[in-house]
Parts: sequence; C-alpha cells; structure tokens
Amino acid sequence: MRRAWKIYRLLAAQNLKRLMEYKADFLTGAVSFLIDQAVGIAFIFIIFTQIPILSGFTFEQIVFIYGFSQIPKGLDHLLTDNLWCVGYFIVKNGQFDKYMTRPINPLFHVIAETFQVDAVGELTVGVGLLCWSAGQTSLCVTPWSVILTVLAVPFAALIYTAIKIATAAFAFWIKSSGFIIQMIYGMNEFAKYPTTIYSVPVRVLVTFIIPFALTGYYPVKALLTGENPFAAFGIVAGVSLAFLALSLLIWNKGLAAYESAGGV
Repeated sequence: MRRAWKIYRLLAAQNLKRLMEYKADFLTGAVSFLIDQAVGIAFIFIIFTQIPILSGFTFEQIVFIYGFSQIPKGLDHLLTDNLWCVGYFIVKNGQFDKYMTRPINPLFHVIAETFQVDAVGELTVGVGLLCWSAGQTSLCVTPWSVILTVLAVPFAALIYTAIKIATAAFAFWIKSSGFIIQMIYGMNEFAKYPTTIYSVPVRVLVTFIIPFALTGYYPVKALLTGENPFAAFGIVAGVSLAFLALSLLIWNKGLAAYESAGGV
C-alpha cells in the first residue's frame, strides 16, 4: 500500500508538471466543454420556448437535473479518462506491457497515470447550473435529502467509471475497443433529463441495463419531488457497486487473457 501511494504521488506530480507545460491545451479543453454545455442548455431553452412544461418539469428543474448530471461525469472525466486510451491504442500498440511489469496494480496505474484537467470546465458548468436553477425553482429540501444527494455523487461517478472499465477491458480480447466505449458512453446524454420523458423501453435501458439515469435524475429526485431520499440513494449506491464489481471481474478476465500486440 505504501509503495502504491508513493507511485501515485509521483504520477500526480508528473501530471501537474504536464499541466503547467501545456496550459494552452488545458484552457482549450476547458473552453470547449463550456461551449458544448452552452449548446446543450440552449437546446433545452429552445424546447421550452414551445412548451412551458416537459413531462411535469419546468425549465429550471430540467436545468437542475442537467447541472447535477455534469458533476459525477466530470469527476469520472477528471480521474479516469486514461481508460479511453486503453480502449483505443494502449493495448493495440503493445504499450500495456509497461503496466504489467511494474509493482502496482495495472488498473490503478492506468487510472492514476493521467488527470484530465479540462474536466474542470465540465464541473464548473455543473456547479454553476445547480446554483442558478436551485434559486429559480422550489426544492423539497430536508437535511437528509441534501446529505444523501451529495453522498450519491461519488457513487454516480462510479457508474461512469465502471462502464469505462468494462468496455475498455474488451481491448484485451479484440485489441481495440474504443468504438465500444464510445457507443456505450455516448448514451450518457439520457442522464441529463428526467426518465419520465422517455418511452418504457428506453427507461428500462438507461435505468437497469446501462444505468446512466442513476447519475442524473434519480440522485436529485428527492429534491425535486420530495420522494424518499433513502430509496434513491440506496438504488444509486447499490447499482454503482454492483456494476463496479462486474466491471472488475471483466477487467481481470481480460487481463488474464492479455497478450502483447507487439506494436501491430
């Protein structure tokens, strides 16, 4: 454990040094996320110029869900984005060998190797939208609902991470799984809106099969509707841990099957 912590600190220092060397890249990434989120909010605004209520939710409530959904996604983006590289080229090019030869868990090493600091833009947007929309709509605020909603954030982020671990692990068998990560991860757009606006099949898909709905609407459901916050938190925490366990199982199976691609 002590050795792992020392390596983690070394990798963190290297990441900080890289950030200072490439400030322009950081600023470009952060600004691009700000623009992307601005476009998303503009789209919601356009919808509400035509209809005052969407499936029982006001514009401000939708923005509240949208803002919250950016926070767990941003945390995952900040801390575990190197998993994309595993799926796209690290295994394919034979570069994963270095993780197998060092005295540290390969998955931990992959995750700790890079911090994607342009996620700051995503987190900033999320917090900003939450603060604005919270002041514009009536929330069912109780001490427990607030505490449990905040505690749900890391568990919601774990859902993103678990999905990336599992999909990146397919690269151990097929050499490149970036397209799988992109296809599954792209469904996180469903997290930005209440599940009640979707058809039953889509609702089942994003709640029970690829549970991105648990990273947005469900964690803040108690604040918006007054429904039991303990149930919402329990579902988010339980599903995230179950998905993490499943993703680690897939990862370890893939790791056992890994053969260096030799730069092919």
